[in-house]
Amino acid sequence: MTDLTTAPTATERRAALETSHPTWAPRTTAQLLDAVAAQYPDRPLVLGDDRTYTYADIAAWSGRLAAGLITVGIQPGDHVAVDMANLPEVIALKFAVARVGAVSVSINFLLRHEELGYVLRQSDSTVLITMDRFRDLDYLAALDRIAPGWETAAGGDALPRLRHVFVHGTAGPPERGRSLDELIELGAAVPDAEVSARTAAADPFATSDLLYTSGTTGAAKGVMLQHDAVLRTAYASAYTRAFGDARRMLFALPIYHVFGYIEGTLAALFVGGAVCPHAVFDADRTLRDIGRHRIDELICVPAMTTVILEAARNGEYDLSSLRTMFSSGGAHAPDMWEQMYELLGVDEIFTAYGQTETTASTTCTQPGDPLDRLKATNGCFKPAGVAGDPELGGLLAVYKAVDSATGETMPPGKIGELVVRGPIITRGYYNKPAETAALFTEDGWMRTGDLGHIDEQGYLTLTGRKKESYRCGGELVLPGEVEQVLIEHPDVAIAHVIGIPHPRMGEVGCVWIVPGNRTPTEEEIIKYCASRLARFKVPAAVLFTDADSLPVTATGKVRKFQLVERAVALLDQRAAVPAAGAAVASS
Repeated sequence: MTDLTTAPTATERRAALETSHPTWAPRTTAQLLDAVAAQYPDRPLVLGDDRTYTYADIAAWSGRLAAGLITVGIQPGDHVAVDMANLPEVIALKFAVARVGAVSVSINFLLRHEELGYVLRQSDSTVLITMDRFRDLDYLAALDRIAPGWETAAGGDALPRLRHVFVHGTAGPPERGRSLDELIELGAAVPDAEVSARTAAADPFATSDLLYTSGTTGAAKGVMLQHDAVLRTAYASAYTRAFGDARRMLFALPIYHVFGYIEGTLAALFVGGAVCPHAVFDADRTLRDIGRHRIDELICVPAMTTVILEAARNGEYDLSSLRTMFSSGGAHAPDMWEQMYELLGVDEIFTAYGQTETTASTTCTQPGDPLDRLKATNGCFKPAGVAGDPELGGLLAVYKAVDSATGETMPPGKIGELVVRGPIITRGYYNKPAETAALFTEDGWMRTGDLGHIDEQGYLTLTGRKKESYRCGGELVLPGEVEQVLIEHPDVAIAHVIGIPHPRMGEVGCVWIVPGNRTPTEEEIIKYCASRLARFKVPAAVLFTDADSLPVTATGKVRKFQLVERAVALLDQRAAVPAAGAAVASS
């Protein structure tokens, strides 16, 4: 590892990136992997618990999986769904799907059967690759409920497009279903030359990924991303954060998110770097693995950062290799930034802003930015070097704040609705033309749904959300989805879900309930939601009211901001709000 006392400056590291990548060549993700594997075959790419996978290992593994996909009939443009935690298999499968020109449908592995069934159906997935069990979830039991007989009939009548299911056993061979090893065996007769030809023929401007913004009923939307946009964004991340050669990054952010996928995994390829993806977040393990794997950069959402800082304060760890902290995806307590420097000993800290629809972050603080920038902004428009758009001054995305009613551009420092344009912006949502049309203004800017302002130096500051969504531990929650589940409860007449501030999770859910014939208990509501929703969507606080006490407008619409104020005031009188999924007393 480089001696930090003589480490290259950010300017020198960016210059090295420019030398290594003098021109931009549109490629698919698998084509980039092969190029890097040819240059650095023995360098580590995935730092695992039991073994390290080199670039050559991942290239070969993804090739064998791709041969299996060819054998089962996957054609360019077909949709292959992967429902799996941050295991090495996920990374190999991402590249395998790209090799055959198919589209990777990344599924949030916390989704329950109803949510999973919707995503599989809406995405038109033809193959599903899943786990048998992970933590407290039984994925095969979920498949039994979605598509009985899936082992032989795949999706059946419930999911007519789903032709094949393969299962990765997390603790040994799966008890039911065809394993990933069987997928590889199916492709044994496919020549390497055929796989290489498919990889070479794949279109860099085709859709590479469908990433779902949420998870149940019609509100979930599959964001379509392209290979070239994904790789341009990944290079811009490496360029903005000034990656040094062979940079090593650790994260527990799921690879089904753009944060772990693009900001971490794909960005590493541009410097022949490595990633250490954790399937489960554990602060002690994270800090120990920094020393074990000589990690350069730790990537977290604020809810994780809070716990990491507490563990670092109370424990003894070797953090001598760590030079960068990237913490983003929600609000930070003001004193967290100083603590990152003091407790982690890093030289650089970054925070950013972006969405799945913008192919990961589009603004980011810069190396050497003062604490005031970290505390008060979400960074400036990301420089992209050779990957940038000359028409945008070398950037990949530009924002402006506009008046929501008139569309007029607001002057620097004035709050407005944030809109964005650039070559990395999604083309829209899969098979949702109305939602896609609503996403864009008439002149082609994408509506972010966020409110904020941009200062004279080009730094963006978020001030709120035009939409009612909130983020719990970095995960996006749409209140309407949770409300739809709640009103199906026999004892719930009305339900209004809001996001309220939380010191560790950023925001957690709180539900105001108007009871039906009887008043359910808080525990009943939490258990009911937990059985039908992913954990991050389960409300942390349950409050009761009567219909006449709901704050409404003259037209009868509930003023949710007033519900937030009431909830915060009431809960402040009691114990601190617990983490998502645990109830507090009602009123």
